[in-house]
Amino acid sequence: MIEAVIWDFGGVITTSPFEAFARFERERGLPADIIRRTNAANHWENAWAKFERAEVDLETFDGLFATESKALGAEVRGKDVLPLLSGDIRPEMVEALRLVKAAFKTGCITNNLPANQIGSATGRTLYVAEVMALFDHVIESAKIGLRKPDPRIYAMMLDALKVDPKNCIYLDDLGVNLKPARELGMTTIKVVDAPQALADLEAATGLTLR
Repeated sequence: MIEAVIWDFGGVITTSPFEAFARFERERGLPADIIRRTNAANHWENAWAKFERAEVDLETFDGLFATESKALGAEVRGKDVLPLLSGDIRPEMVEALRLVKAAFKTGCITNNLPANQIGSATGRTLYVAEVMALFDHVIESAKIGLRKPDPRIYAMMLDALKVDPKNCIYLDDLGVNLKPARELGMTTIKVVDAPQALADLEAATGLTLR
């Protein structure tokens, strides 16, 4: 019996930043996937991990990311990557979230960056706030000093929602973040695009979401 659906935000509720990464690399003549490879290397303790846990400031992140990317083949400044992250809100996913909320508890676990380090808010902030209000509980890595795939962050969500992991569905666009949820007993859905995610979520919940 499903009790809760837990969502990632970037790449699930919004489009994936990977498309923006690839475009940036093409435009700058950089090696393909240099940004993703930098993010993935030493993913527990790299620049990205430290910034998402709010352990370093923007200037430190900028320099660390440049050093790490240079070691993998080309220097990319961390500050140049940040504008690529936002993605576009997927309206069909927001509507699915509204329908899911009417039937089950909802949560969001997001690896994000310290708001006071990444400049002023964009014009979409109000809409994002409205989306966030659809979750019963939200966990943000930069606010708690933990980030996915640390198993503790999933346990925190289960405690907050007071649900059994075996009765939960978790959606994320990254396999590395799905693995701990699956090991806890959750049903996991890897999000490739919205149509696929909605089809899989319909199958797992029995709801009609489109």
